[in-house]
Amino acid sequence: MASNKWITIKGTRDGLTLFMNDQCAWNMLLEELGEILTTKHMAADEPLITVKIELGNRYITNQQEQTLREVIRKHNKLVVDQIASNVILKEEALQWKKETDVNLHNKIVRSGQVLEINGDLLLVGDVNPGGRIVATGNIFVMGSLRGIAHAGADGNRDAVIAAAHMAPSQLRIAEVISRSPDADSEGAPMECGFIDSRSEQIVMDRISTIARSRPELNAFERRVMNG
Repeated sequence: MASNKWITIKGTRDGLTLFMNDQCAWNMLLEELGEILTTKHMAADEPLITVKIELGNRYITNQQEQTLREVIRKHNKLVVDQIASNVILKEEALQWKKETDVNLHNKIVRSGQVLEINGDLLLVGDVNPGGRIVATGNIFVMGSLRGIAHAGADGNRDAVIAAAHMAPSQLRIAEVISRSPDADSEGAPMECGFIDSRSEQIVMDRISTIARSRPELNAFERRVMNG
């Protein structure tokens, strides 16, 4: 590992990682980066070296990112693979919160009604035949699910659909759709539907056992309990 005043360079099997001090002025970083790259001599036959940049607790604008890439791009053997920062914009943070929050609804979704939300849905109530619920995350119904449920609506194939009483007319996770149950089906208590990685189909299992294949649901359950 090579250390300079503001930039620390670490070589890895995948290339170079530049750790940039987040306390100094931006122009000082660019100046030191230019000096480092100018003094680094590489053989003409040396293959391309990928560069990952760690900004720490520093946020840079699109223009600053473009400038950073241009400084590195001047050296033909270097190519920027990733620029990482611990900081995001307030708008991005609010959007992330919106998409990961547990949305609690206490209602009955009747025939012809549609309940559509971003993030995980916890419905305390029933979904009647002809009703439809849609979520970009997981769906938990603390009642009877007899209508249509679509989880992972933005393409999340890891989403699950669970219900206290499972008798849906249709389940959909991402783009995968399950077949309708038999007409005389009474429905099953405390079941969960998810996409099986082997069959690529929606399968059902007891909700008490789903944590083995979807351990991230433990975090969902904690958010529900603390919400």
